[in-house]
Amino acid sequence: MNDENIRSKSAQAKKVEEFYHDCQHWKSKLWFIEDEAIFLEHLLNSYVFEPKTPNLFERLQDYLERLKKAETTKTAVIRRITVHEKTLSGMFDCKDMACNLSFYQKHNAIQAEVVGFVEDFGSLKAEIFNYARWILKKSKPHYRHGS
Repeated sequence: MNDENIRSKSAQAKKVEEFYHDCQHWKSKLWFIEDEAIFLEHLLNSYVFEPKTPNLFERLQDYLERLKKAETTKTAVIRRITVHEKTLSGMFDCKDMACNLSFYQKHNAIQAEVVGFVEDFGSLKAEIFNYARWILKKSKPHYRHGS
């Protein structure tokens, strides 16, 4: 094996390691989001949301349905990451740039999917928190000073 092949294999090994690390990081983010989603679901089903709140049922149903859809999407994304992760060692078998390019494109596509999902979930979470804040402000008892 010549020096160029050794450097090439070494660079490829670093790239495989980098891609594997990315996959672990993405799954960690998505698992954390799973915990956040459980918290949000408990919040939406809590006593905070009183029956006298306007459009309560419709709003809660919308949020709960969107959380359920996010859960389905998250599961599918984790599945794609796991499959991708298991195929990364195949990069060592690549003999040409077209093969490597295929791995890079797949990796970049999954990364874009993760970023999009994280952003969408962040927006949903902010929307739910803003709604909860509005409910809590509205229902906060007013205390008079000096009583």
